[in-house]
Amino acid sequence: MLNDPDRRPPPIIGSMLTLASHRRDFLRALLAAPAGLTLSFTASGQNAAPIKGSKLSANLALVTGDGGNIAIVISKDGLLMVDSGLAERSGDLLSAVNEQVDAHRITLVFNTHWHLDHVGANELLGRAGSKIMAHENVKKRLSQKIVMEALNRTVEPLKPEGLPTRTFNGAGQLNFGTQKIQYASVPPAHTDGDAWLFFPGPNVLHTGDLLFNGGYPFIDDSTGGWIGGMVAAADAMLLTVDARTRIIPGHGPLATPDDLRASRDMLATVHERLAAMARQGKTVDEAVAAAPTKDLDAKWGAGFLKGENFTRIAYTGLLRHK
Repeated sequence: MLNDPDRRPPPIIGSMLTLASHRRDFLRALLAAPAGLTLSFTASGQNAAPIKGSKLSANLALVTGDGGNIAIVISKDGLLMVDSGLAERSGDLLSAVNEQVDAHRITLVFNTHWHLDHVGANELLGRAGSKIMAHENVKKRLSQKIVMEALNRTVEPLKPEGLPTRTFNGAGQLNFGTQKIQYASVPPAHTDGDAWLFFPGPNVLHTGDLLFNGGYPFIDDSTGGWIGGMVAAADAMLLTVDARTRIIPGHGPLATPDDLRASRDMLATVHERLAAMARQGKTVDEAVAAAPTKDLDAKWGAGFLKGENFTRIAYTGLLRHK
């Protein structure tokens, strides 16, 4: 179900969103916008990865190097951006899109969830007139202060211009230019507001942070995430793909269905082990000391999280979900 203050249904978004200014004037206006967007998960500066854009098809591009992986849908009337990176790299992101992908105006932003490495340019783009679309819980989370115990940080709400103006709960589809897009939310998994998008034309799936390709995923129990939900979400996405589908993960390199299945199987294994510990009444510290991921760490522990940290986060979320 879509909740739209403008009362305009998603299937005709592409035809409704028109260029309000010359595309290069729009970019200059964004880059000249006031500073002050400082929310991020990672530090920026000289060690920041370069932001790179590459075409996956004639009207779909992948942008990497700025927080989570970003997809860009290209049409003659504007661009759709799936996730918007880190706030402090908004200027770099928009320059990279303009120079490496397409110079049209970004008319629609689709947030796959609420985390700051996926919504960083929301305020900047919202002030410039871009519409923002997301699961209804994304708007809820971005509107409130959140304490993320696992990361030992407090996240302040976004300003109103950075909040979704079009929300949904469930599945739907929209047309943007010539691109048909299917999207669906899932029960609590990485957070309580995750959604994935499937582009049937080029056969591409964007998972948001429902997939960290090649590593243990961060699971945000502060906003309803839990490991059992991650397994269920992977199962749902696997029903959407075929052997030739290219998968844009939230983090990590472009993936295959085999990569998604391997991540799903790892999560299911860890979930089974942790659930057994929960039935035994073990504490979080006892679960961590038992090293339930020891045989998996060589393959999955080289990314954002090591086995010990992943166990602590996953077990805490599992206990809270009971």
